[in-house]
Amino acid sequence: MRETIRIWTENVETFVLEVITEQRRDRKAAVVRFCLFLLSKVFALAVKVRRFLYSARILRDSTLGVQVIAIGNLTVGGTGKTPVVEKFARELQDQGRTVAILSRGYRSRPPPLTRRLINKLLFRDDTTPPRVVSDGKSLLLDSETAGDEPYMLASNLKDVIVLVDKDRVKSGRYAIEKFGCDTLLLDDGFQYWKLAGRRRDIVLVDCQQPFGNEELLPRGVLREPPSHLGRASTIFITKSDGDTARLRERIARHNPAAGIIECIHAPLYFEDVFTGERHNLDLIKGRKVASLSGIAQPESFERSLVQNGAELVYAKRFADHHRFTQQEVLNAVNRSKKRQAVAIITTQKDAVRFPKIDRRDLPIYFMRVEIKILKGAKDFQDCVRQICFR
Repeated sequence: MRETIRIWTENVETFVLEVITEQRRDRKAAVVRFCLFLLSKVFALAVKVRRFLYSARILRDSTLGVQVIAIGNLTVGGTGKTPVVEKFARELQDQGRTVAILSRGYRSRPPPLTRRLINKLLFRDDTTPPRVVSDGKSLLLDSETAGDEPYMLASNLKDVIVLVDKDRVKSGRYAIEKFGCDTLLLDDGFQYWKLAGRRRDIVLVDCQQPFGNEELLPRGVLREPPSHLGRASTIFITKSDGDTARLRERIARHNPAAGIIECIHAPLYFEDVFTGERHNLDLIKGRKVASLSGIAQPESFERSLVQNGAELVYAKRFADHHRFTQQEVLNAVNRSKKRQAVAIITTQKDAVRFPKIDRRDLPIYFMRVEIKILKGAKDFQDCVRQICFR
């Protein structure tokens, strides 16, 4: 039953995305686009009302007495947020802060339905402790229970606390009381206004698709209008191609005071998904490879393989956060072999969702990446310094 719901959900997401991006141009798609446009107006009103309620203190935020850094974006997915969260966590930890990453755990396994229903019916707060993905010493949960990004962050940051809970005030309080944390990183937290206090907002803007089709959800991919960049303390332009003058001008119109940092997601090495064996970037140069991914914007990942010298002979894409089955992986292996690929390359985010497979006719590697700052290194160091010594 659960697998059927997952497949149906992914099919609907794929259809809606094709409608939004106007890949579908038939009559049915036009009707759906019009309905989504009307819904986007309702969504825009809801965003304004919610913001007003917090500004008027009708909805109350909470202060926990520690540094809060919210890292997020205006659009839904695809900006490369997880490596930026990792870079901040590593830098702050190196500067002596005790860091906890607080994630909602999108697509993680939810608590039992009966418990959630009872809590709602009785208007009762959920007192269940947050899920501890990492206690700063050990990786405690799998990717299905924790969610893709929290599991990936916990895997890459061995000494950082990673917690998952929809209520990040509760998980923040837990991080402070249980682990003595003095710095909270909100993963995908730009729209999470419930936790305030000593807070800095870091916003990511994708250089290649800054604001999608400029429409709010569900007609577009914007969670908030671009004008809301004004709340940001620092803005990262990710996947920068160097030609960012016009984008910088537009950002400056909304927020002339924010520091702007340009960065790329630089490949580090390739790692075997199943054995953990690592190889340098020369592994794919001049060789035929296939790609397998379930991320929001697979084009940039596939482009990076070509830029690193590979000949991409086959590319299989699934919906964002897709949890692969053994048969899907084996099908990709068979089709890649037919095109004479010598390896399948995936992303680290996808690799955490791979099942064990019975046979390995082709090696499957994930590409490990990290943030490399191209412009604005001083702004980044200033941002970290202000957090550490505020």
